Amino acid sequence: MNQLPLTVKRSIELLGIALIVVILVVGRDIIMPVIMAFFISIMLLPIYRFLRKRNVPESLAIILPILLVLLFIGGIVWFLSAQVGILADDFPQIKQNVAKHLQSLKEWISSFTKMSVTKQENFIKEKSDDMLGMAGTAASGAFVTLSGVFVFVGLLPIYIYLILFYKDILLRFVFLWFKTDDHPKVKDAVYETESIIKNYLVGLLIQISYMTILLGGILLLIGIKHALLIGVIFAILNLIPYVGALIGNVIGVLLTLTSSTELWPVVTVLGVIAVVQFLDNNILMPRIVGSKIKINALVSILGVFIGGSIAGISGMFLSMPIIAVLKIIFDRSESFKQWGVLLGDERPGKSPLTFAKFRKISTVSTKSGTIDKE
Repeated sequence: MNQLPLTVKRSIELLGIALIVVILVVGRDIIMPVIMAFFISIMLLPIYRFLRKRNVPESLAIILPILLVLLFIGGIVWFLSAQVGILADDFPQIKQNVAKHLQSLKEWISSFTKMSVTKQENFIKEKSDDMLGMAGTAASGAFVTLSGVFVFVGLLPIYIYLILFYKDILLRFVFLWFKTDDHPKVKDAVYETESIIKNYLVGLLIQISYMTILLGGILLLIGIKHALLIGVIFAILNLIPYVGALIGNVIGVLLTLTSSTELWPVVTVLGVIAVVQFLDNNILMPRIVGSKIKINALVSILGVFIGGSIAGISGMFLSMPIIAVLKIIFDRSESFKQWGVLLGDERPGKSPLTFAKFRKISTVSTKSGTIDKE
């Protein structure tokens, strides 16, 4: 490939990216559970190795960590179900609160528009009928989506077991793709990939725990209803970079509005979320995960939206670890180093338009230090 003209190389790269996207879109129901199982398997490797060192049989050393994962997921599902049950018990009060908020909104709209409250109610009734018609179509597809989720979750333990059991075959397959001289680079990439994914996923689990405790606990002490539900929903959604925090704020406001007719709880919830998120972004999460994942914000946001359009929620959750793995591979490849630069956040100290050395793949100074490029 080094003998080909530069334009041909770049054309092949772009065609390759397009082909990968098409494969992901067409085969997402098969590929996404495998990718998820791969990342979870890497996170479970330390437990597996610990058990193997204590002469635990291989099959049992694989099954026990998988059971721990299932217990953790089951605990989250049970907690959410219990909180939703509490929310359902308050439904009559929620209905009254929503009616009061809607009435206030109607009066506010009519105060600066010519649309009367009666016209607004007729408009809402008309749109509600349209939405009910659309709901029938959506409900028919909801069963398919729900069944897909059960298949996804059901396949995960099987994939995790097989990936851990056949990990040596998979590693040998990877090494056979490269020349013997390149094996040290491949080995370094494998170790770094394992380290980054493990730190990232374990960090996310810790993040879910402390954000639920911090946010839910503070709101509970203040006296906000459904505080724990707001805390756990925001903590889980916060795993989706940038977008999840926005959705979590909206859900927190909606849950607060349905449980109160006053506005001060909403302001309180938003203020507490802002404080907890500041602590998470600037103090807690950097210390837990570290600064190993150097992905710029633009690529992160695009990755979340592209992952969501390709594979839904699972694609949004997996976008960051996938991008991190791709950056590791690109940084060690002679042909794809420029893609590693694009994904990273190492900004040159000066503009490449005015300094020629910043246009080359070499050791350059950045605003955060130096980066070594071949």
